[in-house]
Amino acid sequence: MGPRSGRFSPVADDGLEPDILTRRHSPLWNWPVDEFNRKLAELRDALVAQGTRVLDVALRAVESYFERDLAKAQNVVAGDELIDRVDVEIERASIPLLAMGETDEHAIRSVLTFVKVNNELERIADLAVNIAEVTLDSGQTTEKVPNTFRVMANSVVGMLRDSTKALAQADVLLAERVLGFDDTVDRFRTEISLDAQQKVASGEFGVKFAFRLMNVVKSLERIADHCTNICEQVIYLESGHIVRHLPEGWTKPAPPELS
Repeated sequence: MGPRSGRFSPVADDGLEPDILTRRHSPLWNWPVDEFNRKLAELRDALVAQGTRVLDVALRAVESYFERDLAKAQNVVAGDELIDRVDVEIERASIPLLAMGETDEHAIRSVLTFVKVNNELERIADLAVNIAEVTLDSGQTTEKVPNTFRVMANSVVGMLRDSTKALAQADVLLAERVLGFDDTVDRFRTEISLDAQQKVASGEFGVKFAFRLMNVVKSLERIADHCTNICEQVIYLESGHIVRHLPEGWTKPAPPELS
């Protein structure tokens, strides 16, 4: 695929953005602040676009499992190549920014946060591919997925949608609300697991169907975990505060402890 038009362009073969190649012999710390801000804005736009792309892939993966749509599942698997390529582009474009000598705390947090969120999005896409591959491997079956599973899947897709929205809009309150759904998803997983065991014992579910169902459930649970990781990063980026997940729930955002 040729270079994309717009604000974010692919990197060159040696891992540097094309316009950076012409400046490699100049001290990066002499670059003006507005140059840093422009490149940071490009990076943010690319990350938000990647979030939208990953959300679409995850939604189509879940739909392929519900609908047993093999063509849709194949499209999810094929689309992962683009996500992987953009993942590398974003990471490589982040490195020169860290070398530009920017000292503003929020600007530095922005670059570090974008790198971390980019990694979370790539992992979510991989989990979406796992779900699509389960669909492709399932074949014809008469068993029906439990209603609780549908609720769980819709909840996780909603968490991903809100996570990407919180990132795009720098919305700390929305990010905090997403964190509150994590324990709910865990309860869904436990309920579905117990229900599947009972239905296998009664003969209502075949062993293979139950195994594949739990494979998808595990992938959804991990997607939810990555969503909370993204939201933790959004909170940290915008407030400089850190949240922790304890047995009794999420802590209130607090400044990091310095040794």
